[in-house]
This record gives sequence, structure tokens and C-alpha cells, in this order.
Amino acid sequence: MKILKLIICITAGYFIGSLNPAALLGKIKKVNLRNKGTGNLGATNTMLVLGKAYGALVMALDIAKAFISVKLCQLLCPTVAFAGIAAGSAAVIGHIFPFYMKFKGGKGLAPYAGMVLAVDPLLFCFLLAACVTLMVIVNYSVALPWSAGILFPLLSIPRTDSIPYILIAVGISALVMAKHFPNLKKAISGEDTKIREFIKNSFKKKV
Repeated sequence: MKILKLIICITAGYFIGSLNPAALLGKIKKVNLRNKGTGNLGATNTMLVLGKAYGALVMALDIAKAFISVKLCQLLCPTVAFAGIAAGSAAVIGHIFPFYMKFKGGKGLAPYAGMVLAVDPLLFCFLLAACVTLMVIVNYSVALPWSAGILFPLLSIPRTDSIPYILIAVGISALVMAKHFPNLKKAISGEDTKIREFIKNSFKKKV
């Protein structure tokens, strides 16, 4: 019965994660986000194409779907230490590989953040502060997913005695990092958008 509940939760996590607010918003606004900006169905491209407000909305929804998946699974499988992260990871996978969009979705950073927030709020706060600071110092956005992807599994080791939890953390982190590998190559070649310039330009627009 416990295994059945876990399977149901993980499956539900995938389907919840597959719901793509960027794609839905693009249809409402009659804009194909795959043909605009970075061509990615995520919060960043939504912000670049449709504006910051819509980008923030998509980010919040992408974070929420993984967060909800984790909490639902923890509620139904309270004695399984890795249940929450398993369902949250399934939501991230659903976001990246949605079955109804030929398995081509977003890069998974926002739902990954929602998963980490749900399974370990304190660690999430530390990672947010540390990785955003590093991103600004390095001056490239790819520093955020890559540093988070490295630090989350490492810092989770002393915080749990569940080996499946750590293995899942490593696996889902590696997937998110791999999806951002093209960004890493752009950053190395100096072609990626520089964060400090982006922030400065955004501030000028507000002023």
C-alpha cells in the first residue's frame, strides 16, 4: 500500500509538473514563445518576450507546482523519507519533458527551486543567498543553476540519513545542470547576457 501511494504521488508529480504556464500564457497572448527570445518555455523567456510581470507569474506557478507535488507526497507518505523529493523531482522532469509537447519543455530551474524549498526550507534560503551572490559576482546567470546543482546534494548529505534522498538529489540536480549546459558554453565564450548589465538596464527603465 505504501509503495502504491508513492507511485501515485510520483506520477501525480510528473503530471503536475507537465502543466506549463508559459505555453498557456503564450497561447492566450497569441505568441509562440518557442519562436521568440531564447525559444524556451520558462519564466526567463516569458519575461524577455512578454515582460517582467508575466515572467514573475510564470516563475511563481512553476515553483508552486513542484512545491505542491512535494507537500502532497509528504502528506500521503509521511514515513518515507525520500517521498517528497521523489515527487518534486518528478515535477521537475515533467516540466522539462512534458508528454503532450513532444517532451520539449523548460529547463527546470524554477520547479527545482520549488522542490528544494519544500523539502528543506532552511537550505533553500542559504542556497538562494549564496547562489544569487555568486551569480552577480561571476556576472552570468548560469552560475545560479550550476552552483545550486552542486551545493544542494552536497549540503543535503549531513541533513539526512536517507541514501535514496541523496541519490535523487544528485540525479535531478545533474539533469537541471545539463539543461543549462548551453548557457555555460555561452558564458565561457562571453556570449551570454551579463547579469550586472541586465540589472542596471532594468533599474534605468524603472527610473
